[in-house]
Amino acid sequence: MEGRDHGRDRARDRGRELSTAVVAFHEAVGAHLGVTAVDQRALALIAGKGPLTAGALAKEINLTPGAVTGVADRLERAGLVRREPDPEDRRRVVITAVPGAFGRVFAGLAAAMADLSARYTPEEQRVIEDWVTRTADVLRQQTRLLTEKRPEP
Repeated sequence: MEGRDHGRDRARDRGRELSTAVVAFHEAVGAHLGVTAVDQRALALIAGKGPLTAGALAKEINLTPGAVTGVADRLERAGLVRREPDPEDRRRVVITAVPGAFGRVFAGLAAAMADLSARYTPEEQRVIEDWVTRTADVLRQQTRLLTEKRPEP
């Protein structure tokens, strides 16, 4: 039993270490570009899903449309997105990632992670991929639970 607890403690400590390193990296990216962590999350969504209206982006990242205006302003100033009229409704704005901008920002990290991945066998890579996928699912679930249970003022 003691060995199992030690293993859990080690896993918890490694998880905390990874989480802290990821947050520190994104803080450094934000300082470098003049954007916030929320801005980076918005950029990842836009780059992954394609152009989004300001309203759709607001729903995705749980912000008001007014707050999304600030997000879009900062991302546009950093040269990461552009705003264009929505072809379906010219009264709306579509926010589009600048081609290659997301990759440009994270190119160093992508190269370093590719080098790290190359150290593992294909079987090990599959296990790591499974763990990362399941970890992201747990984090999204826990984020949803915390968001739903916001303390009352």
